[in-house]
Amino acid sequence: MLPVIYSDEFLDHKTGSYHPEKPERLTAIVNALKDAAISTQIDWREPTPALENTSVMPFLVKAHSPNYINKVREIASTGGGYLDGDTPISPRSYDVALLAVSAWLDGVDAVLSKTNPAFVLARPPGHHAESDAGMGFCLFSNAAIAALYALEQPGINRVAILDWDVHHGNGTQAIVELNPHIAYCSLHQYPCYPGTGRATERGFHNNFLNLPLPPDSDIGAYQPLWENKVVPFFTEFQPDLLIVSAGYDALADDPLASINLQPNDYALFTDYCLGLTRKILFGLEGGYELDALAKSVIATIERCLV
Repeated sequence: MLPVIYSDEFLDHKTGSYHPEKPERLTAIVNALKDAAISTQIDWREPTPALENTSVMPFLVKAHSPNYINKVREIASTGGGYLDGDTPISPRSYDVALLAVSAWLDGVDAVLSKTNPAFVLARPPGHHAESDAGMGFCLFSNAAIAALYALEQPGINRVAILDWDVHHGNGTQAIVELNPHIAYCSLHQYPCYPGTGRATERGFHNNFLNLPLPPDSDIGAYQPLWENKVVPFFTEFQPDLLIVSAGYDALADDPLASINLQPNDYALFTDYCLGLTRKILFGLEGGYELDALAKSVIATIERCLV
C-alpha cells in the first residue's frame, strides 16, 4: 500500500475559470487513481488539520518571513486578490495553503514510519515561493518546509530535494541555499520562467545541481543527465530522505512549456529515485494538461508499488 495524502479542501483554493493551476488538476488525478488497476493499493489519507498540527507554524516561519505570511492571510481574509499577475489568492487560500504544508509534513512522517514512499496530492504548489514573496502560482514553499521539518526528526541528518518540474524551483533553492544538510537538484527547461537555475548556481556548500535543458528536449536528453549527473550527485550526498517536487509540466502535451516527455518517462525517473532510496516523499507541483498529468502520477505510483 502506498499512502496518498489528499483532501477535498485543496479544491477550495480558487484561481479563476481560466487559470491553469485549477482545482480540476486534483480531481483528474484522484478520479484516475480510483479507476486504475492499482486502486486497491492506494492508502488514502486525510492530512492533519493545520490548526491541530503543531509543527506547521514553527516550520512555516523557518522558511517564510512573518510579514509575508501575514500578507497572504490578510489578502485571503479581505476577500482575495493577487500576489503577482500569476498568483491569485481566494478567501480560503491561506487556510488551504496551511493544510498543504501540513500534508507535506504528514508525508514526511509517513515515509519515515514505514521507510517506503508516499505521495502528497495537494495544492497550491510551492517551489516558486520565496521567503518573502509568492509567485508562479505558489504560496508557501512546501518542499523546503518539509525538508527543514525532516531534519528535526530522529536519524535524519541529510535531506535531498529533487525537482523535476519543468520550471526551476527558485523558491526552494533560495530557502535552502545556506543549509549544508540539504542538497537540491533541478532538471528544468532553460530559458524559461522564472529565469533562474543556471548550471553555475552551485550553492554555498556546493549542494546544488542545476541541469537546464533546451526547449524540445525529450527523454533522450534527460536519461544521460540522470545517469551521469543526478544519480552520482545524490549518491555522494547519501541522503536519509529524498523529497521530490513532482511537477508534470515537462510533458509534450503541457501548454506552459516546451519539453517533450511522455507520461511513462516518469516511471523511469521514479526507478532512478528508488535506486537511491525507498524513503521518498513525492509532492505535486506543476502539470496542467489533465489527462497526461493523471497518467504521469499513476506511472510514478505504479513504480513505487513494484
